[in-house]
Amino acid sequence: MCLGIPGQIIEITDEAKLMAMAEVSGVRREVNVACVATGPLEGLVGEWALIHVGFAMSLIDEEEAAKTLEALRGLGEAQETLEAMADGRSALEGTQ
Repeated sequence: MCLGIPGQIIEITDEAKLMAMAEVSGVRREVNVACVATGPLEGLVGEWALIHVGFAMSLIDEEEAAKTLEALRGLGEAQETLEAMADGRSALEGTQ
């Protein structure tokens, strides 16, 4: 099953490669924003997006993001995904 998790874009990390840092429930991950970039990338900072396998797939509003995260937590799927993201980040940083 494909699962898009709401995340907030917190900074642009590489404008040339259309990369940004997104935060999902305290976990930060670099994502590609090519699918949601319609103007200057700085305009994406603070926006919420559905994140799937390292891509910001679509923009959503904050209320929808909160509702979706709550629903996912209720299903238990978000926690598994967040743990996998954290494990992946730890492996990249060599702290595992």
